[in-house]
Amino acid sequence: MLLRLVYLCSVFFPTILRKAALKEFLSLIRFPNLVLIILCQALVQVCLLSYHIRWSSIWEPGFVTLTLSTVFVAAAGYIINDYYDVKIDAINKPDRLVIGKSIRRRPAMGWHFLLSILGVLMGFWLSLPVGLINLGAVLLLWGYSALLKRMMLIGNVAIALLGASMLLVVAVYADKLNKITISYAVFAFLISFIREIIKDMEDVKGDATFDCRTLPIVAGLANTKLVLYPIIAVFLAFILLVIFHPSTGFVFEIYMLLLVFVPSIWFLVKLVRADRKRDFTFLSNLGKLLMLTGILSMLFVN
Repeated sequence: MLLRLVYLCSVFFPTILRKAALKEFLSLIRFPNLVLIILCQALVQVCLLSYHIRWSSIWEPGFVTLTLSTVFVAAAGYIINDYYDVKIDAINKPDRLVIGKSIRRRPAMGWHFLLSILGVLMGFWLSLPVGLINLGAVLLLWGYSALLKRMMLIGNVAIALLGASMLLVVAVYADKLNKITISYAVFAFLISFIREIIKDMEDVKGDATFDCRTLPIVAGLANTKLVLYPIIAVFLAFILLVIFHPSTGFVFEIYMLLLVFVPSIWFLVKLVRADRKRDFTFLSNLGKLLMLTGILSMLFVN
């Protein structure tokens, strides 16, 4: 198996260097999103799994391997998603098209298989539960890219679950699954779910061209907003529940109020007024920012 992986690297890595600049390959695997994954898992390890912040724990070999395995699985997921969405992305995001333009489809698929295999094997090397989580993520990402993303809400739920599992897998590996880790996983699930629906609203033109059955296509933009409002209400209620929980400290409460709750209200106001693609692009980026500020609040938990 190891020799096979070495062979795959020798075949596909030079291909990437010949056919596309490093910048385009990093765009294909969504490098900024991978950095966010690394940050999320590092903060869980440092802030949530011990009584005091311990930065040295991020250099533990097991955690480094865990993070690399998650990054490999996520990168493979981005590649397979773009592989299946070449025609749709040519309409929705022509300026970000990489597969078929800078990188040919076959080498891209080779990278998908290589990164997926590495991520799963590293997961099983760490522990059976981590290996099963990584394997499930690979299969779910493939199913999402090939079929689920074209189905109403199912694809959105799938990605939201993957966002939550990215945090939970750290606690599962450390065998320290607790209420606070689960709370952050719920936060990640809700904001990811909301953002995925917003992205469907952003991409409605291209998705409709290829007979996708996303919520905005089936129900229309106005009715999709009506679905989003109660989900956002639950999200806001969850944030308030966290802020006013007796165990939280003053600094954490102020941080969550100013940098998560207030921007979430702004998100809701902007959603009410949104009616164009650029409006939904703004909301998608704002959702990513909310994810970041919410995750950074881990620094103030202890």
